Amino acid sequence: MASAETAAEHERILREIESTDTNCIGPTLRSVYDGQEHGLFMDKLEGRIRNHDREIEKMCNHHFQGFVDSITELLKVRGEAQKLKGQVTETNQKLQNDGKELLTSMDELRQCRLQQRNIATTIDKLTHCLPVLEMYSKLQEQMRAKRYYPALRTLEQLEESCLPQAGSYRFCAIMAENIPRLRTQIRDVSMSDLKDFLESIRKHSDKIGETAMKQAQVQIARDNAVTSQQRSVSGRRIRKEVCSGTEVDRTGSNPFSEKDSGILDVEDEEEDEIPGAQDLVDFSPVYRCLHIYTVLGARDTFENYYRKQRRKQARLVLQPHSNMHETLEGYRRYFNQIVGFFVVEDHILHTTQGLVNRAYVEELWELALSKTIAALRTHSSYCTDPDLILDLKNLIVLFADTLQGYGFPVNQLFDMLLEMRDQYGEILLKKWNQSFRQILDQDNYSPIPVATPEEYQRIAGQFPFQDPELDKMLFPKKLPFSEFVPKVYSQLKEFIYACLKYSEDLHLSSTEIDDMIRKSTNLLLTRTLSHCLQYAIKKKNVGLAELVQIIINTTHLEQSCHYLEEFISNITNVPPDTINATKLYGTSTFKDARHAAEEEIYTNLNQKIDQFLQLADYDWTAAQGGGQASDYLSDLIAFLCSTFAVFTHLPGKVAQTACMSACKHLSTSLLQLLLEADVRQVSMGALQQFNVDVKECERFARAGPVPGFQGDTLLLAFIDLRQLLDLFTQWDWSTYLADYGRPTCKYLRVNPHTALALLEKMKDTSRKNNMFAQFRKNERDKQKLIDTVVKQLRNLIATNQA
Repeated sequence: MASAETAAEHERILREIESTDTNCIGPTLRSVYDGQEHGLFMDKLEGRIRNHDREIEKMCNHHFQGFVDSITELLKVRGEAQKLKGQVTETNQKLQNDGKELLTSMDELRQCRLQQRNIATTIDKLTHCLPVLEMYSKLQEQMRAKRYYPALRTLEQLEESCLPQAGSYRFCAIMAENIPRLRTQIRDVSMSDLKDFLESIRKHSDKIGETAMKQAQVQIARDNAVTSQQRSVSGRRIRKEVCSGTEVDRTGSNPFSEKDSGILDVEDEEEDEIPGAQDLVDFSPVYRCLHIYTVLGARDTFENYYRKQRRKQARLVLQPHSNMHETLEGYRRYFNQIVGFFVVEDHILHTTQGLVNRAYVEELWELALSKTIAALRTHSSYCTDPDLILDLKNLIVLFADTLQGYGFPVNQLFDMLLEMRDQYGEILLKKWNQSFRQILDQDNYSPIPVATPEEYQRIAGQFPFQDPELDKMLFPKKLPFSEFVPKVYSQLKEFIYACLKYSEDLHLSSTEIDDMIRKSTNLLLTRTLSHCLQYAIKKKNVGLAELVQIIINTTHLEQSCHYLEEFISNITNVPPDTINATKLYGTSTFKDARHAAEEEIYTNLNQKIDQFLQLADYDWTAAQGGGQASDYLSDLIAFLCSTFAVFTHLPGKVAQTACMSACKHLSTSLLQLLLEADVRQVSMGALQQFNVDVKECERFARAGPVPGFQGDTLLLAFIDLRQLLDLFTQWDWSTYLADYGRPTCKYLRVNPHTALALLEKMKDTSRKNNMFAQFRKNERDKQKLIDTVVKQLRNLIATNQA
């Protein structure tokens, strides 16, 4: 059973070997060798091989005759093939001989086509290379012509389009290697041009600013042409009104004079168009450099560099020269540079996209504004010339208007001008202080003589003086005041004009201008003029006649104050009765000056009286008095009479007060002279002489040296002295002691202390006097009487003190 299965397996393997591709026989053979019947399989295989050999032999024997026949036929074909070969060889030889010329022609044709292909390839390559070479040549030409922005565009086109199309050639590689270097060269050259441009505008900013300010002034003049004509007509009307109302000085200045129209005279400007900043400056380096850096992708770097450099230049421009305050030209150069700087920045702002922006320009302007205002405050504080301050103000206004035309805010500049107005006012006050002092020093303090109507009209034109009585008088005649009245009045008007000049073009309302002028004029009146008048009154060697004239002058100036009010209202077009309008303090100023002069008159009169009293030389021990007044007193009375004769032009109360004051001082001084400590003894004879002098004084008072006193009012100045002398000369002690303290007392004005002091001096005289030795009993009685009176006076004094 097992052998049958083995035989069947071997049979299957043999069939599989016969039918299977030899590449896959390996697994089959492995199965044979894996089994135990290897020998049996080999025997089986040998038997199968023998069977196939027998079958092959049978098949060969069956087809052998056909094979022999085929060989025989093949031998016959061989001969024919030899013949054919000979014919083919002969034909080939003929063909080879005939084809040599064709091959030569074909070779020539091939070579020609190769050349054509090479030429076509060369043309194609040149077609791609020639634009590169032309572009590079164009680039070199642009570089030589310094057309760097087109060169950069050419370089970009060369790099992006031409070189990639040209292929890989050595010259292309060289060009590609040179492109970064050329870019760097263009960038450096354009930056160098920018630096030259920045240096150029730094040097020429003065000229740019000057041109811009001229343009602004011309434009303002054109815009305000109609307004200026109207103002001129109004100015003529105002001058006519002022002249008719207050007789304005025809030779004085006025606020609409040509010299006040501005720093630059627009009418003298050439009619040709003034060039703008773009006409004076070539901005192409900035645009070119901006475009180049934009193309190079470094726009931020360029913007930062430009702004940084311009900030540095701004700081240099805003740094004023140390001597800028000395001349107007120094301020002009300073403003021109600032205007030139911002004109350039404004042009860059509007002609480039983002190189500078509004925030950057405003930041620079804020810096410039703060530094400019600080510099102006510092340098203007050194200025002491009002004309320079006024010119500077006009220049600042033009500076502000110019920059305002470019859109820059300038309110702070006008605020600073309002601050400078106070400084200008102080400088004006100093200048007018000198003018007033010069007028007062040069005045002769005498009434002005007028010989002709023309002279009278000239003075009336300078000072609003109206006196119907004086007008009726024939020439020659004298005006009551001296030269300093019309001169001071003219100076007051000049000061008002000077204040008005400063207020022009400051964009102030008429009310503000009026208020400013009135406040400044009040300062001039209350501070400057008042001090000058006080100086003139208080200075040494001023005489009574001069003081009298000062009182007369100040009286007329006080009366002219309302004309000044009208004058200011006319030039400012603000009615004087406007609510909250500042009133002039001229009336109080001149009143104070007049009162000071009056006090000085009183003081001078008293000093003169004291000087005369110093000449008194009484013999206080004289036994008998003289029959006439002392020489010093006669001279004093004569001086007082001549002095009070000058007081005829003074107001009545002033003359009366001066006369009363002089008499009281004389009375008091005489009493002090009688009671002074140096006079130790007083005789009855001395009292009699003293009484004669007092009677002379009373005669002077009774004569009425100054009109206006009622009755014997002036005699009351000597009442104290009169009662004292009457008491002693009449020796009426019983009445004095009996009636003392009663309102009806005859000697009511006699002070017991004064009487006691004088009595003590007489007692000492009685004790030492030996001239009346033969009348010793009378002397003793008199001495006892004096002692009794002294004792009673002392008791009276003690009782009053208790």
